[in-house]
Amino acid sequence: MDINKGTLYIVATPIGNYEDISLRALNVLKSVDYIACEDTRHSGVLLKHYEIKKPLFAYHKFNEKDKTPYILELLADGKSVAIVSDAGSPGISDPGVVAARAAREAGYTVTAIPGATAFVTSLMASGIDLSHFAFIGFAPQKDAKRKKFLESYRAYKMPLIFYEAPHRLIAFLETALDVYGDREAFISRELTKLYEEHLHMHLSELISHFKENEPRGEFVITILNDAASDEDETMDINEAARALIGEGMSIKDATNKLKELGFKKNDAYKALLEIKDE
Repeated sequence: MDINKGTLYIVATPIGNYEDISLRALNVLKSVDYIACEDTRHSGVLLKHYEIKKPLFAYHKFNEKDKTPYILELLADGKSVAIVSDAGSPGISDPGVVAARAAREAGYTVTAIPGATAFVTSLMASGIDLSHFAFIGFAPQKDAKRKKFLESYRAYKMPLIFYEAPHRLIAFLETALDVYGDREAFISRELTKLYEEHLHMHLSELISHFKENEPRGEFVITILNDAASDEDETMDINEAARALIGEGMSIKDATNKLKELGFKKNDAYKALLEIKDE
């Protein structure tokens, strides 16, 4: 495969099953000069499986700002560099964004090699309407920050997608129940692996389930939006409008923000004016 010199490749790797890596990804990893890994030991197992021997160096969330200049130096010397995470697509709740942005700003070519992503894989199996959704990723670990974080998405009129680790799962679900009420949720764990599991229950049922069954594996959690009545929608738009005005946002910017949240432009503008005049 022809690899372009001075190019940064963002390469998706399997989220579990090694067969879920693309031929293009394998060819890139075999051909680049260097591979930046979230964990060199973890990625080393995958690379050894496919008999790929390349210089590796660690590139993770704790050193990405310090290591990005090194990547730029390699690109400046005409070297090609691939970034991989432990699993899935770099930049999606994984390192990669800082280097990609810096390389583009410095004038280098950044090429993405697509592949597996956990939340997309979960949605494919869920049967949930995929026309609109919001991918959020990981919530803060501390209780107070997590609650405030989840509250900031309460007005969204679409399914919300989160990632969570097994030891924090029950705390996350309890906070979500407190903030959103007993909504339906779809949970996937151990995707593409031997013990892959999907559960579609209300949040209260999921809490009971995982208190009886120890959470294991990484989780994708999709919290469905309620089929709100018109009265509920009016209350929600007023709540969102009041929060935006409270942040000092202009009517124009707040209207656009409410449109992004799924509200009609005229309804958003009317609600904002009423709150502005209060």
